[in-house]
Amino acid sequence: MRRWIKSGSPWIWLTAGSVAVSLLALAGILLLLASQGMRYFWPSPVYQFTLNQPAAGAATVIGELYRQEAIPLQQLREAGVLLPDNPPATIDRYLIKIGNRELQQRDFITLLASDVQQKSAPKDLLVIERLNNGTAYGYLVGMLENGQPLVAENLAQALLRRIPENRTLANLAHRIQHQQMAELNEQFDALRLEERKLQLDGQFNARAEARIRAERIELERQFSQMTARRDSVLEDLSRDALLLRDMKGQVHTIALSDVREAWYPNAMTLGQKWRHWANQVKQFVTENPRASNTEGGVFPAIFGTVLMVILMSVMVMPLGVIAAVYLHEYAKNNWLTRLIRISVVNLAGVPSIVYGVFGLGFFVYLVGGSLDRLLYPEALPDPTFGTPGVLWAALTLALLTLPVVIVSTEEGLSRIPLSLRHGSLALGASKSETLWRIVLPMAAPGMMTGLILAVARAAGETAPLMLVGVVKSAPVLPVDGIFPYLHLERKFMHLSFQIYDMAFQSPNVEAARPLVYATALLLVIIVVGLNLAAMGIRHSLREKYRSLGI
Repeated sequence: MRRWIKSGSPWIWLTAGSVAVSLLALAGILLLLASQGMRYFWPSPVYQFTLNQPAAGAATVIGELYRQEAIPLQQLREAGVLLPDNPPATIDRYLIKIGNRELQQRDFITLLASDVQQKSAPKDLLVIERLNNGTAYGYLVGMLENGQPLVAENLAQALLRRIPENRTLANLAHRIQHQQMAELNEQFDALRLEERKLQLDGQFNARAEARIRAERIELERQFSQMTARRDSVLEDLSRDALLLRDMKGQVHTIALSDVREAWYPNAMTLGQKWRHWANQVKQFVTENPRASNTEGGVFPAIFGTVLMVILMSVMVMPLGVIAAVYLHEYAKNNWLTRLIRISVVNLAGVPSIVYGVFGLGFFVYLVGGSLDRLLYPEALPDPTFGTPGVLWAALTLALLTLPVVIVSTEEGLSRIPLSLRHGSLALGASKSETLWRIVLPMAAPGMMTGLILAVARAAGETAPLMLVGVVKSAPVLPVDGIFPYLHLERKFMHLSFQIYDMAFQSPNVEAARPLVYATALLLVIIVVGLNLAAMGIRHSLREKYRSLGI
């Protein structure tokens, strides 16, 4: 046994066991996130519960069976619940998502199995996903076209055919409102700033005034045309409506312009359910959020996360590599160098919120405010760069991850044998040429290791981003079709902040919980994807220089 311990085999097995446990833990986390998040997009069956006693003013309850759990009899008695004669030891409790939020004032209702007389799943139960007020459940009893009843042999098919047509019109109206008219508003604002700048510089003469007036008149003409076109599309969009009978037997009119999608889950085949699930996942990834981030998609957050990580990587790598090269190749081993190394190590342990406060005070207020006074005086007192934005968020995270890149790059430089440096110098190369052509390319795998660690940490940060640029809802993306196309001064959305917002700031936490899991899974997938890309580059560099023994 002693010989076996001295051989080092126990440490090999211990290391292998630790790796196996880590992989199992990661697989468990991914499985949990996938199982809890992806079920949100599956078309769950909708049930109609007939009650022994009316609950919430209705003798029937319609909705999805969200959760079912067994409650001990003693707990129900302590809660003062009236129970039937000779009840079992446990009674099932149903948490049912009833929808129709604007009517019921809540999304969920709780029922005991002892209160349910009959549970059925009629095939004609309709689920409607709306742009406002969440989901609606009920029976389709009619449709209206221009306020008149629509006569059709099959109302269900007519409804499912009209919804895509209305969504096309809605997308057109959204594109006119939020893209084309927004671009015109940007041009109006740019023209206003140009006029004010000319006034501040004393160059606002009659010729400049006439030119600006002519451009403003042309923009107003284009804006009027777009407004008329948008109003026409909205008028066409508001013609149709459907009549839905809810669980209380009341018939409600729902405008088709408010309907995003509708389906009959109890009548769907397995193939139809999988197609519906895939379509819902696609919309979740590609659409904008709605209802305080508790519904809709997460595309702006995905875009903001990836853009911020790319900008952070572009900023932190040159700084980290230059600092590491100086410390390892040029700096002498004296008290100043040792102090710098100690400071770098200590900076790696500073809480991220401290970096956020520093970024807010230094980057936003000092640097951004100075840029506004020097370059954008015509826009003051409205800040341009003196406000949180994607640029300052990327710089803040670059500082946060800088120690990791410095340490990893130094380790990569230390692995380069001195014989290679001496051989290069002996052949007549200068120290800078040796560094640029020999040392840095061979230390690239170590640099990529630092980048991997930096990306893994930066992508999941939340606290500093709340101070330097991330917001709950960004009206526009940092990238658009207006020059200079990439607007680094704009605020942005981030997946980690959206997870926090949905989990703790949502007005309906229970309804948003599956989206929290789905967004967390998406964040993990993005981080893993970015890391795999960096690891692939590192592996190719290692293979390139393997023949040199590095």
